[in-house]
Order: sequence, then C-alpha cells, then structure tokens
Amino acid sequence: MLKILLAEDDNDMRRFLVKALQNAGYSVVSFDNGRSAYDRLREEPFELLLTDIVMPEMDGIELARKATELDPDIKVMFITGFAAVALNADSQAPKDAKILSKPFHLRDLVNEVGKMLAA
Repeated sequence: MLKILLAEDDNDMRRFLVKALQNAGYSVVSFDNGRSAYDRLREEPFELLLTDIVMPEMDGIELARKATELDPDIKVMFITGFAAVALNADSQAPKDAKILSKPFHLRDLVNEVGKMLAA
C-alpha cells in the first residue's frame, strides 16, 4: 500500500484529506505541523509528501526541501490557498513539486495524487 505523509495545520481540512485518501486506498499518516512531519519522515519512507505551505514551526517548503534531502525519490504536492506566492524562484521548493490550490474537490486531489504516484 502506498504511503502518504500529510502535513496540514487546519484540523477540519486534515480530517477531510485523510478520509478521502484512505477511501482511495492509500495509507495516510498526518501531522498538524511541519516539524512533527519531518521527524516522522526520518523514521520511515513515504511515497508522497502532501503538505500545506503556510504552517507553524516549519513551513511546507522547508519541509519539502528537507524531505527530498532525506529521500530524493519522494514526490511532493503542496496544498495552499496562496498559490501565486507559493513557488517563486527563490523558494528552493523541489522543482517537480505539484501545487493544488484551495479550494479544491477531494476527487481532484485523489486524481492528482494517483497521477503523481503512477508516474
């Protein structure tokens, strides 16, 4: 079973995302901040990091950068309400990261995750 690590500080959003991804057949571990998510990444591998960009303690871009240092093969998807500012050239986000802008349909998320993990 493919494993997804989710970092999202909005509790309702996190619950919706976990449920949608689990219903689609993925194993999901979720955290409400980047630092805890990063600590988990150091313990076990995941196929996909799904992260909000704006979070306390460690933002999603820093989390993604550290995640790809740990595991160059991990795929990264950002979920954000701030897509326009999200990935400027200076952000040092992983270059092949995908962005899904809020609000989005859960089925769109599941479809995008499926495409990324199939690639």
